[in-house]
Amino acid sequence: MTGLVLKLGPHERVLINGAVIENGEKRSRLAIMTPNANILRLRDAIHPEAVNTPVRRVCYIAQLVLTGDADAEEAKLQLLRGIEQLSQVLTDYDSRTQLTAASRAVMENQHYQALKSLRALLPREERLFAASRA
Repeated sequence: MTGLVLKLGPHERVLINGAVIENGEKRSRLAIMTPNANILRLRDAIHPEAVNTPVRRVCYIAQLVLTGDADAEEAKLQLLRGIEQLSQVLTDYDSRTQLTAASRAVMENQHYQALKSLRALLPREERLFAASRA
């Protein structure tokens, strides 16, 4: 993740390589210069009890890699399999673009980017579930 810039709000927390870092009183920017650093904004974290949909399940696997709770190589197959399953259901152009980006990121061991691409699918998934309940 060379050159990643995090913009943090006041008191926002972020997990970087297993360490929780909390921002101070003012907005700030952090430049992450270490390649392949594992980073997760805690406001974006999915809690285990909220892993109740297909997209959330795949996101959670990527999140476990970022938090150091899952081995990247072991998670790779699960992530790729999950992305493939999602691609069979989410067939519109925008979803395919996000899924392709997520797949590419997993192959390149860029789990933050994979999670970012997968999280973009959450609103679409929510709309699909809402429509099916109506």
